[in-house]
Amino acid sequence: MLRGAGVQEDDRMTRFISELAAGIDPYVPGEQPKDRKYVKLNTNENPYPPSVNVTEAIKGAVDDLRLYPDPEVLALRKAIAEYYGNRMPELGGEGIGPEHVFVGNGSDEVLALIMPAFFSGRTIGYADVTYSFYPVIAGLFGVQVRHIPLRDDFSISPEDYAGSNVEGLAGLVICNPNAPTGMALSLADIEQILSANRDRLVVVDEAYVDFGTETAVGLINKYDNVLVVQTMSKSRQLAGMRIGFAIGNPELIEAVNRVKNSFNSYPADRLAIAAGIAAMEDTEYFDETCGKIADTRDRYSKELEGLGFHILPSKSNFLFAEPPALGIKDGTDAAYVFKKLREKGVLVRYFAKPRIDNRLRITIGTDEEMDVLLASIKEIIAEAER
Repeated sequence: MLRGAGVQEDDRMTRFISELAAGIDPYVPGEQPKDRKYVKLNTNENPYPPSVNVTEAIKGAVDDLRLYPDPEVLALRKAIAEYYGNRMPELGGEGIGPEHVFVGNGSDEVLALIMPAFFSGRTIGYADVTYSFYPVIAGLFGVQVRHIPLRDDFSISPEDYAGSNVEGLAGLVICNPNAPTGMALSLADIEQILSANRDRLVVVDEAYVDFGTETAVGLINKYDNVLVVQTMSKSRQLAGMRIGFAIGNPELIEAVNRVKNSFNSYPADRLAIAAGIAAMEDTEYFDETCGKIADTRDRYSKELEGLGFHILPSKSNFLFAEPPALGIKDGTDAAYVFKKLREKGVLVRYFAKPRIDNRLRITIGTDEEMDVLLASIKEIIAEAER
């Protein structure tokens, strides 16, 4: 194809791109390397495989792949509603049905659909240090953002989500436990925020809730201004299946469905639906693996502290760790350790951003993987001290 006369090489493709696409600063996911085998502790994946029930359910769904999946994802929504319905007495809530549940292609898609459903042309607030996908989807859907700073210790203050701090906001997004810090608000803290914002929608992103803190699902009948978002990628070992969901007032769910049906009528495929149902039903395996990860997290947090790291109190499946001072002249100690770990075949996550550029986010792996991490860090510290 001939290019038009006078078109410069640099303009060959950019001349077709919209201002919206050109102005987006895309989210950068964690590295998925292909050059060698790594101990992979950089993307908060679950170190354990899905339950046998999940793999059997996937096999059983293969024969129907010629058919479209259920656009309403009703069977999976029922399974999610049943799981939380059985837990409602302990959560302090009332009944829950499939009408309270929305299912999407990963919680990132659910969060993205929430933006145009409630916030287009409006302003939302969230922490200055939190999940870096939020500003991307906000910008994509014309949502303005106000940052609410974390405390100096990286915790969220519920009092900062009330009064003049939230004037003019249409909603709030609370990541709980927060990413990348791993720190969690109590359910009482979440309720305090909901109570102070009755006329604002509060989205509670609970991607890591199953590793040690309380879900806000029990509050959905008490507060009509809360939408709880979860994922099956972390605690239910299904990152490769892309299943996310939201739980809230049926009117809120209907609004998200309106956007979904204008974008993608089939958000979950047949294999994902089968896997998701089996994962929700296998509560014994779910409890066992979440408990193992939490135990490993707490044990290796102490091990890293013994090496001089400062570790934030985590209720997630990762640690946010500041390395000891290593006398590095160029860059931060965290950037140096990140690079050296990669050279030794261990991947962790580093964010070159204000306030957190001297910390590493370390996914909790198996005990064997964490042992490799510790041994590598000991080598790095010894090399730096020479």
